[in-house]
Amino acid sequence: MASTALSQSLFSTLSSHRNLENGSLPLKRSMLKQSLVVSRSHSLKTHFKNSFITNCASPENDATSKSETPIELRYPAFPTVMDINQIREILPHRFPFLLVDRVIEYNPGVSAVAIKNVTINDNFFPGHFPERPIMPGVLMVEAMAQVGGIVMLQPEVGGSRENFFFAGVDKVRFRKPVVAGDTLVMRMTLIKLQKRFGIAKMEGKAYVGEDVVCEGEFLMAMGS
Repeated sequence: MASTALSQSLFSTLSSHRNLENGSLPLKRSMLKQSLVVSRSHSLKTHFKNSFITNCASPENDATSKSETPIELRYPAFPTVMDINQIREILPHRFPFLLVDRVIEYNPGVSAVAIKNVTINDNFFPGHFPERPIMPGVLMVEAMAQVGGIVMLQPEVGGSRENFFFAGVDKVRFRKPVVAGDTLVMRMTLIKLQKRFGIAKMEGKAYVGEDVVCEGEFLMAMGS
């Protein structure tokens, strides 16, 4: 009896020990799997976090690079198709009534775009007006007519370099005041030309920046 009990006790102890070993192995494997899952999850979170920070920082870097560029280098200058000396060879006007400084686009017999740099040294500002210098509307119209003259006073459109007359205006509107420091950009486009009578009808618009400041229709007369 005693030997039988001892045998059963030993068998039970060995079985318990084996069950413990067999049970601990799945537990260790489970813990390893959980550790790998946690590690991968942490790695993915770190990756996405770094990616998000990088993407958010990119616009700031672009803004910083733009702010590092001096303002005088950010905007290109107007091109020069005709300088003031070439303009003087075409137009008969002289100081103080030559109101075109540069031609920046020219299509012979079709259109021209020119600029007038408006400065406080222009001779009309002391009287118009002393307290608030504004370029007179009639001089804006005159400047635009001179750009029209550059289109018309060319041999390729049957014009003459000698005589050019401003015949009339229609539908003229002044949208905004032009002040000292502005650059007046004027576009004149030929709409109709009657060579027999020497009459040209043109459409004109003047801009400061993107704003239209003056527009209208012009009649040009060529002759002696």
